[in-house]
Amino acid sequence: MTMSRPQPFILTLKLDAVTFSLVEDMRRRYFPAARNVIPAHITLFHVLPVEEEKSLLACLDAVCGQTPVMEMSLPGLRLLGRGVAVEVSCPALVNLQKRLAAEWKQWLTPQDRQGFRPHITIQNKVKVEEARRLYDTLGSSWKPFAGRATGLLLWHYRDGPWELAREFLFGDKPAAGVPA
Repeated sequence: MTMSRPQPFILTLKLDAVTFSLVEDMRRRYFPAARNVIPAHITLFHVLPVEEEKSLLACLDAVCGQTPVMEMSLPGLRLLGRGVAVEVSCPALVNLQKRLAAEWKQWLTPQDRQGFRPHITIQNKVKVEEARRLYDTLGSSWKPFAGRATGLLLWHYRDGPWELAREFLFGDKPAAGVPA
């Protein structure tokens, strides 16, 4: 019997309820149903080692406790080739991802070392023509909207579906030296 490597963690952004509902509705409508096994999300890291769980949890507790809720905008769509995503503009999120990437650089895969361009995939793994049609259709009437990032979600990868391991809310703890 061969020993398989433990499934990794995935780290995503927690969206406010209204924003999540809007993008989840789009994902349910446009993502191929047979492949839509996870909720709408913004991935910060695709592969984090479960062997480092204690370190990851401690870091996320500390960082999220001192990070305020983030305002973000969803200004438009991005054509992914075989899919469509909602673009996300949030400089604070990009800075947070860079901070965590620097902290975890020894663990990151090549995919997670690439530049971070936040987005929410609402369609994927379709024919290029189908993606182009959706991009053109939605883009012609797209109205930018604002949302909020309220924390981070750490997931167990389960060969397709994900299982929530832990939620970290922003601003849960005062910064060091600040009275509660």
